[in-house]
Amino acid sequence: MSTSAALMAAAEGGIIGDGRTGANLALAAGVLGLVIGRPALVRAGRRTGTGKARAAGVAAITAGTVGTVLAVLHLVTADGGPGTGNGLVGAVVAVPLGLGAVLLGRRTLIRCRPAGPN
Repeated sequence: MSTSAALMAAAEGGIIGDGRTGANLALAAGVLGLVIGRPALVRAGRRTGTGKARAAGVAAITAGTVGTVLAVLHLVTADGGPGTGNGLVGAVVAVPLGLGAVLLGRRTLIRCRPAGPN
């Protein structure tokens, strides 16, 4: 199974269960990105040993991107509207969560940059 086919199947909820599964996966990825990104941002602000903060920032960006992509795919493939049990509202909530994780990871990487010559 190709990566795009796996993402489409996960967004539709066809691999694991009902229509809400794709939205729940997107929500979980977005929340995971936020959970990884917040401590990384704090760690990057300390300016000592930012190697782990940089790796956590990249992980937050990755989790946030996966969550956002899954949420958008679920929004595109969902049948019906809000309240039909297809997870449409969960996917709508997952988009800003994923984007927030991406922004936290990006801010962490910016803080981890070495200082320029003075």
